[in-house]
Amino acid sequence: MRQIENVVRDRGSKYAVSGGPVQGRAGCAAFIADLRRVKKYAKATHNSWACILSDGGPVKDDDGETGAGAVILRMLERAELKDTIVVVTRWYGGVHLGGDRFAHVVTCVRAFLDQTEV
Repeated sequence: MRQIENVVRDRGSKYAVSGGPVQGRAGCAAFIADLRRVKKYAKATHNSWACILSDGGPVKDDDGETGAGAVILRMLERAELKDTIVVVTRWYGGVHLGGDRFAHVVTCVRAFLDQTEV
């Protein structure tokens, strides 16, 4: 599991990105469960994620951050990255970010992809 913390800070919200190889939907569920075993990730407001599975196609979950999973999925499709889950974590800072939150998701996924051989 690769974790990159403090990727973006904006109006009190903090963002991090995590990811790693998975096999199937069960692998995605296990990855999220492992991530949430870390106390600060369990307390995060959102753990939005996406993955393109070789044997099952695209899967995603916004975890309450509407549209975030789709943004992550589009970036994985462009990178042609399969069987790797990418999770963008947000700790809400009390101020709504509007559309800026999507730019922050993109920044997080880029940071992960830049450190991953694609």
